[in-house]
Amino acid sequence: MARFQRDRSAGEEQRATTLELFYDLVFVFAITQVSHILLEDVSWTGAGKAALCLLVVWWAWNYTTWVTNELDPDSVVVRLLLIGIMLASLLMAVAIPQAFGAHGLLFAASYVAIQVGRHTFLTFASASAGTIERERAGRILAWFVVAGVLWIAGGIADDPMRAWLWLAALAIDYTAPFVTYWIPGRGRLSPTAWDVETSHFAERFQLFVIIALGETIVITGATTAELEVDLARVTAFGLAFLSTAALWWLYFGYVATIAERRLELAAATRTELARDAYTYLHAGIVAGIVLAAVGDELVIAHPTEELPHDELAVVVSGPALYLLAHVAMRLRMAGSVSVRRLGGALACLGVGLVGLAVPAVVVAALLVAVLVGVIVLERIAEARREARGAPSPLERVEASAVTSSDR
Repeated sequence: MARFQRDRSAGEEQRATTLELFYDLVFVFAITQVSHILLEDVSWTGAGKAALCLLVVWWAWNYTTWVTNELDPDSVVVRLLLIGIMLASLLMAVAIPQAFGAHGLLFAASYVAIQVGRHTFLTFASASAGTIERERAGRILAWFVVAGVLWIAGGIADDPMRAWLWLAALAIDYTAPFVTYWIPGRGRLSPTAWDVETSHFAERFQLFVIIALGETIVITGATTAELEVDLARVTAFGLAFLSTAALWWLYFGYVATIAERRLELAAATRTELARDAYTYLHAGIVAGIVLAAVGDELVIAHPTEELPHDELAVVVSGPALYLLAHVAMRLRMAGSVSVRRLGGALACLGVGLVGLAVPAVVVAALLVAVLVGVIVLERIAEARREARGAPSPLERVEASAVTSSDR
């Protein structure tokens, strides 16, 4: 057996603790730091650097969430572990703006310390010898050590070698869950080696979406406060807020609830579903929000101007990526395509063509119209479904679970 485990004997739903919420505060800062990389260099190079840093931040947070899904945050030892991870995460966030410059080694070393340190604890302090928990944690640790060599080497090297080493390390990190941490000469781990507590797990990812949305509010508010406030800028700020509200509505309207329920009902495939829909596809959702935040700041800074092509691409790609990630998530979880959200994503890209000839504030207004349009169309479809007496999406999830259990 593993030590410091959550007590699930009562059968009650586990919820996020105040310590976990405190831990999340670091990632509000980290997401803001990632946004600033792209704001300072709106180009393919800047986008690539921002994407790599975001994926690193996401991976550090994601693994800690999987761990706290099983460990008891009320344990003094686990609390100390999380506080230590929090400090390392803060150092990593501090290093982000100069991750490809003077602070590359600090960025890489902090990330490696988070991943290797956490799973060293799990392997040798938490899990007992001969248990599946030790075998599982030890394999993950081995993958982190291999990737860690490349991360540290990249932190020491100069560009462009740094970028190539870090891309290789990132590929190792993101491949590991897909191959279930396979090690030559050892049998494959079964996904049943993980026991996902659904309510806590889904809530933690929902809270990270809130973190990203909160960063959008912060960055647009800070930008507006530093500039001269006139009618055009106030309009752009209002549109940025409406866009953020629409992004919140699209996720928390029913996606979050249905995804959590599908995860709960997927007893046999829960680990794979949690990995694919949350660990991987939620990264796309968060990336879309970050891009949208950067796009909002660009519009607020230049509301009456026609944006350069690279800045226009950022403005429209945020909502588009966000909607496409929703489409991919539904496809993975339900095996169906959200036509309205796919259409909304394509419409956002279409706005980019219009943006070649109109001011930034008009582009922002059109994007808000697209997002609100998707929400309205989904509400109309829901009303028609209720009028026909047809089951809701959540009811169909419940019905499919019953059907599957009867087979």
